[in-house]
Parts: sequence; structure tokens; C-alpha cells
Amino acid sequence: MNFQKIIVPIVGVAVVVLAYRFYGWAGVAAAATGLVMWLLLHFSRMMQVLKRATKRPIGYVDSAVMLNAKLKPGMTLMHVVAMTKSLGALQGEKDAQPEVFRWTDGTLSQVSCTFVGGKLAHHELFRPETV
Repeated sequence: MNFQKIIVPIVGVAVVVLAYRFYGWAGVAAAATGLVMWLLLHFSRMMQVLKRATKRPIGYVDSAVMLNAKLKPGMTLMHVVAMTKSLGALQGEKDAQPEVFRWTDGTLSQVSCTFVGGKLAHHELFRPETV
């Protein structure tokens, strides 16, 4: 289970409750303003990443070898899309776990990334045979 989906809202509520306890309604206003600002920053970053990704073909990356070198287990899909500036080509069924995406470069080298729960679990580089 993804505890981040549970812990983040609980921490948000705890911050508001503690702000009320120590500073009253002014503290609630300040805490709520801070939480909304944090949410807007994350939303803004996500929109910027997706805006950049719309300008490139799906599943294309400049260098699959460099992408493979930069990938680390535990990275989120949003971080990988931000690095590639392209949405990955989905290789399996939509909304099925694990999700497998593939990025290909101009030399037909490919990086396949397996995401479980939105986090990178495994990645593999495929290079074409040279004749």
C-alpha cells in the first residue's frame, strides 16, 4: 500500500490543528495558505512537465543510453517524463499494474521502464545489433 497517499493528508490536517492550537484562527489561515501554496507549486510543476511533453513525439528520447544511465529505482513517472521531455509509449494494457513504458532514440536503442504504483521498479536498455 502507498502510505504517502495516507500520510500527506494526515500531516496536512495535523499542521492545521497544531496551528489552531498555538495561534488560533490566524494560525489556521497561515497554515492553510501554506498548504494551498504547496499544492499549487506541485500542480504548476506537473503542468509544466506535461506542457513540454506535448511538444515531442510519444516514446521518443534524445539518447536512450544517457536516459538509462540517469534512471534509478524509486523515481516517479513524472520525474522520468521530465527527464525525457516526452511521454513514454505504453507497452501493456491501460491501467494495469505493472505499467511498462518504452522510450526510443534515433538509433533505435530503447529503454523499457517498469513502474509499480507510479515508481520505477526496473529499467532495461535494448540496443540494436550492428552489422
